[in-house]
Amino acid sequence: MIDLVEPLRSGDRRALARLLTAVENERVGVQAALTALYPYTGHAWVIGLTGAPGTGKSSLVTELAKVYRSKGETVAILAVDPTSPFTGGAILGDRIRMRELSGDKGIFIRSMATRGSLGGLARATRDAVRVLDAAGFDRILVETVGAGQSEVEIARAAYTTIVIEAPGLGDDVQAIKAGILEIADVLVVNKADRPGVDSTVRALRTMLELGHPVSREQMVAHHGQAVKVETPTTPNHDFWLPPVIRTVATEGEGIVELVATIEAHRDYLTQANRMHRLEQQQVEMELVDRVRDELVKQLFSVLPAEKLREVVDQVQARSLDPQSAVNQLLAFQQVNVAK
Repeated sequence: MIDLVEPLRSGDRRALARLLTAVENERVGVQAALTALYPYTGHAWVIGLTGAPGTGKSSLVTELAKVYRSKGETVAILAVDPTSPFTGGAILGDRIRMRELSGDKGIFIRSMATRGSLGGLARATRDAVRVLDAAGFDRILVETVGAGQSEVEIARAAYTTIVIEAPGLGDDVQAIKAGILEIADVLVVNKADRPGVDSTVRALRTMLELGHPVSREQMVAHHGQAVKVETPTTPNHDFWLPPVIRTVATEGEGIVELVATIEAHRDYLTQANRMHRLEQQQVEMELVDRVRDELVKQLFSVLPAEKLREVVDQVQARSLDPQSAVNQLLAFQQVNVAK
């Protein structure tokens, strides 16, 4: 894997594809390559796009890529597709939707399966983003699976998060209660040529005006460990209020305005040390996730299958509650590690 680092840095797309495959499959030796590439990261602007299925995420990604290419910037697209819980397979069909971009040497498209990861991203997405960053791309567009209201992991991996809505996907209350909107740096109402667009825009703006927005520098971690968020004693007027942009991606309408808004958000983050704080929280939450994953791996590496089955049987027989079962498994792991 380490032999792929120099070719990748020199623009070899084959080396890039091979390393991304190694990252996704967690192959032996891939960590050495990631370690070698890490000093070359931190230059690309990572843009996350999320939203419910059918809102036109892939079409919007395609149009954004075309605008960035017209400006002479290179673009990498990372499209995360859901994995079937029954077969374990994934269609990885976003590249079919983006066939307009084929043949452009300044664009690289990669599909990834979630492989059971929740939150809209694959577990290896962060590492894949870093590989693309080290490969020298100016913009990295990460399209999530479109899981719905709980799809918030993208905020940990992207600098600018775009939440895409569309008319006709629910009433005003549905738009306001959707927790996914809280991670938005930019709200996009796509398919704005459809009936009901004014109602959708009005509902989103109502949501934004309901209370003081929490800045991305005060993100709370999901699925476990939380980052402490201090409640300000005085109103903070220096915050980014997510704008609502109307687009019709299939016609290219509103895309230039959306690109300008993304750049405005980038300018906002690069002022007053905001970018440093955002990256700091993203790294902290990622480290918590990685430590948790490694501890789980260590547990099951020393846990015999028969011991797990024994505990499962006890829980099923109601002689042991689930939390006590967890404590028993952890105690078993600590004893074996001590040996």
